Amino acid sequence: MNIGLYFGSFNPIHYGHLIIATQALNSSSLNEVWFVVSPQNPFKAEKNLLNARNRLHLVRLAIDGVEGLKASDIEFSLPKPSYTAVTLAHLKDKFPQHQFSVILGSDGFKNIKSWKNALYIINNFPLYVYVRPGEMPDTNTDINYHIIQGPLLEISASYIRKEISQKRSIRFLVPEAVRESIERNLFYGNVLEKPSDD
Repeated sequence: MNIGLYFGSFNPIHYGHLIIATQALNSSSLNEVWFVVSPQNPFKAEKNLLNARNRLHLVRLAIDGVEGLKASDIEFSLPKPSYTAVTLAHLKDKFPQHQFSVILGSDGFKNIKSWKNALYIINNFPLYVYVRPGEMPDTNTDINYHIIQGPLLEISASYIRKEISQKRSIRFLVPEAVRESIERNLFYGNVLEKPSDD
């Protein structure tokens, strides 16, 4: 099976993420897209990061019943911070029957050579790049990649967190089940939340 791995904090997951994953399925030979929830991204601060299991819970709510989309907690058992190359090597060893690809934004693609063990990633895993507004990938690069076609929403998790902090509605920015869980559990109202049981 050909599986696209969409790495991220998903803090929280929103419609922008879901559109990218769906378009990756629609415009490629991928059979599934896995949302790989990163407990600790080496490039992001932890101070506004919701508990990893709560973020995974919200991803599962967002994609419940959607064929081809799955949530993965594979990085929860790996060393922290989470490095893409380490996760890929682990998945390749654990699921030798699958072909894995990496889904990433044009901003991440621009800096990929600075990633830990970048050559391992570039030489062994197909790259699917979604273009962020105003950030077309460099066509002169020696890296082989595929463009994900489709509409992209200018929604960010930081914008959603800001709206929550200012007591504003996030309806239509995230799936309704995600919004309800965030509001019911007071996620992002306090960054020291305990894991949710709902």
